[in-house]
Amino acid sequence: MKILLIGYGKMGQTIAALAAQQGHEIAGIVDRHATQLNITDFTPATVDVAIEFTHPDSALANITACLRQGIPVVCGSTGWLHHFDEAQALTQELGGSLFYASNYSVGVNLFFHFNEYMAAKMHQFGGYDVAVREIHHTHKIDQPSGTALTTAEGIIRHFPGKTSWRNAPAEATTELAVISERSGEVVGTHIVRYTSAVDTLELKHEAHSREGFALGALLAAKWLPGRVGVFGMKELLDL
Repeated sequence: MKILLIGYGKMGQTIAALAAQQGHEIAGIVDRHATQLNITDFTPATVDVAIEFTHPDSALANITACLRQGIPVVCGSTGWLHHFDEAQALTQELGGSLFYASNYSVGVNLFFHFNEYMAAKMHQFGGYDVAVREIHHTHKIDQPSGTALTTAEGIIRHFPGKTSWRNAPAEATTELAVISERSGEVVGTHIVRYTSAVDTLELKHEAHSREGFALGALLAAKWLPGRVGVFGMKELLDL
């Protein structure tokens, strides 16, 4: 593939290194700190797909530019989902291709899958309360993490006792506590804990490096071109 990288932070650099190992070409890098290139400098004739990992404030503008250029875009930025409906509408209007995931790790997406199954089962048998905890490095801007939000939404869909989430200890039984911690260089840890008077059950995912996220993003980038619409990891992994 010929890949346009949008954002050249830690994730962008990891994706670039793995792409080279897999025989792909980085056709361009758009990054305000690293290059003077713009998304409008590229077209479907020069790149096959764009991979976007930037900042919550710039994600929508980057996605919009890719869609208007006719470039399929794989987005991994988090913290911008209040604009997701706009991105979805523009994708449909232009007949474009957008792939979004809050986390591209195959393991994390299996975690999401099992989280929803577990929520339904735990509610079915009763007697448990549930909370989410996420731990990331001190450089992470948004909180809770996009992965924690996806986890919380999955619980709320399948555990009827919880109707909303709160980024703090719950103040009502209907609230799902999502506790965020920022510590050192932690890549990303997410824990769902069910507690009752007699026992505790946990579902946990702990990332050891950013490579898992980068490999998933490249997998999505291979899969997306030629498809029209908005997609995510459930479609990619057939979950």
